[in-house]
Amino acid sequence: MIKLGNLKEHIGKEVEVQAFVDNVRNIKWVQFIVLRDLTGKVQVTIEKSLEENKEMVELVNELTIDSTVKIKGKLIENENVKLNGMEIIPTSIEVTSKCLGELPFNYNNLEGVNLDTRLDHRFIDLRNEKNGLIFKVQSTLIRYMREYLYNNNFTEIHTPKMIGAASESGSEVFEVKYFDRKAYLAQSPQFYKQMAMAAGMERIFEVAPCFRAENSNTNRHATEFTSFDLEFSYIDSFEDVMNLEAEMLAYGLEHLKNEMGEKIKEVFGVDIVVPTLPFPKMALRDVYTEIEERYGYKVDESEKTDLTTEAERLVGRLAKEKYNHEFMFITDYPADKRAFYHMRNEEGVLQGYDLIWRGVEITSGAQREHRYEEICKNAASKGLGEDVKFYLDFFKYGCPPHGGFAIGVDRLTMLLLNVPSVKESQFLFRGPNRLNP
Repeated sequence: MIKLGNLKEHIGKEVEVQAFVDNVRNIKWVQFIVLRDLTGKVQVTIEKSLEENKEMVELVNELTIDSTVKIKGKLIENENVKLNGMEIIPTSIEVTSKCLGELPFNYNNLEGVNLDTRLDHRFIDLRNEKNGLIFKVQSTLIRYMREYLYNNNFTEIHTPKMIGAASESGSEVFEVKYFDRKAYLAQSPQFYKQMAMAAGMERIFEVAPCFRAENSNTNRHATEFTSFDLEFSYIDSFEDVMNLEAEMLAYGLEHLKNEMGEKIKEVFGVDIVVPTLPFPKMALRDVYTEIEERYGYKVDESEKTDLTTEAERLVGRLAKEKYNHEFMFITDYPADKRAFYHMRNEEGVLQGYDLIWRGVEITSGAQREHRYEEICKNAASKGLGEDVKFYLDFFKYGCPPHGGFAIGVDRLTMLLLNVPSVKESQFLFRGPNRLNP
């Protein structure tokens, strides 16, 4: 079977294709079928007057748009055909699946169609070329990010998603029944990534689902999302983590631009900007000082322990105006506002960062605390005990200095293609009010 996007290689030959019926035109002397698959479209032309076409003509008379068909025939050049200058002259047509009724909406014109209606019928919504292309782009970018890590001696692992302790924050986990006891859906693979460091695996990554029981109804939050996580050993500081992330993103975006940049521009109207290295960075306190001076944005001192949503947006603006860059690392967060496994310096400052892209946070990363006595103190300061004992044991028998980060794949895709919400950049969105389909 030949994909429609590859047909030009088979001009003058017998071909077999399978695809959706995109359109049917039935006029006096001829029938036209336009077929569609993920790679392109092609016209099929049937002369009604030919006796050998009688059975096919009758079949096409009953053929409905969005049915699927298998067609065999000869592919010929025809300069009069507006669609790619070629057509298939069929010798047989088989309906492999018939569309049995009117679609709930026209996926080629989604203007005015409620987003919830689209998500209820996501399998129809994704027939829209633009929506389907989102996931081709996402897949391509993740492939190149993986490629960068493979080239740098990382190993891909797969960690459990059902865990026996409430991991990072008991208030934000989904509880499930596990035979005669409770289990929880993993918020992240963080503990297991660090276990791999203690095991001597040195460089690992994972692309997998994570679960957050947050009742958040924003354009960038979901209760289940795909996270691109990595961890690596023998670092000197969190600067090593930042540098690796910047290199990986630059590599991924450069290769994505080379492969799909023109198509992305055509369909989404978005230019892929390949970032220069190194990425700019600013301390959190300096960010608030500068956005107040530049943009008049003021918040109470109590809010300056993290970036507000509006401050993130202004950081995106600041990065462009001050550094001519789309990315900016923000450092020097107070450690008491972050997870206990992040390393702190002697002044209690977090040895980690957030990465802002186009005015939205896409990453939290850090050097982890690998010293047993220190991480026990950190856990105790957060009121964590037996629930994380298994995790603390990772550090009792030697563990190299290490660090890592996580990127939300759905949010990354949303920002890359400038789509309005992660509801559209996720294959199937999960949020507080959506558990189907």
